[in-house]
Formats: sequence, C-alpha cells, structure tokens
Amino acid sequence: MGMSPVALAGVPALADQAKKAKAKQGASSAEPKLTVLNPRGLPPPITLIPMAPRLSTLDGKTVYLVSDGFPSADAFLNQVSIWFKKNMPNVTTVYRLKAGGFADDDPKLNAEIKEKGQAVIMAIGH
Repeated sequence: MGMSPVALAGVPALADQAKKAKAKQGASSAEPKLTVLNPRGLPPPITLIPMAPRLSTLDGKTVYLVSDGFPSADAFLNQVSIWFKKNMPNVTTVYRLKAGGFADDDPKLNAEIKEKGQAVIMAIGH
C-alpha cells in the first residue's frame, strides 16, 4: 500500500481527539477560529530624496574623507588624500571618523561638513 503502519494507526486517534475537543466545547460553540498574521507586514511608504547636485569643479574646495570605523577604511582614505595632493593640489582634504556605526547619525560631524566642506567621500565597510 505504500503507507506506514504508524500513519494508518494514527488516523483514528486524530479523529477521536477532534471528537473529544468538540464535545468539550459544547454544542453552543461554533467552529474554532484561527487568527493568521501576514508575515510580510506593511512596509512604510518610501520618500525619495534627490542627490545633491554635482559640483562643477573641486578646485579650491574642501573634501571631507569620512570613515565609519570599518577596519582599514582609514588607510584607504589616506591613499585617497595622497591622490588628491598629487593630482589636485588645490583641493583640501579633511579626514574624520564618524561616531557610531555606519547607519548611525553624527549630527556634530554633519554640521561641521555643512559649515566648512563642499564635498564628502564616505568610506563604508565592505
């Protein structure tokens, strides 16, 4: 037959359990209710924010080189700074380590960049 004897023996037992459960509920109660939640949830609406306009030139500008603290990001940004000094000597670079993780906000650093900088290169790990 292709069915396990255990499965065949279990079917009447399940039927008996269902009958006993109905008897416990009494004749006045309706069918049991089942509440199901959608595992996908409802995502919030997305608000698109446009990127800042591209600078026409970096000549005479200050570019902040910001690290999120990922290992070796400082070494990478140091190489970027060396490249700017060699290839674009009129560009000033300023290295800063951002407070918190890569997704955390750093209002103090953001205020400094808005006040003194014109561009940012952000090194985010991976």
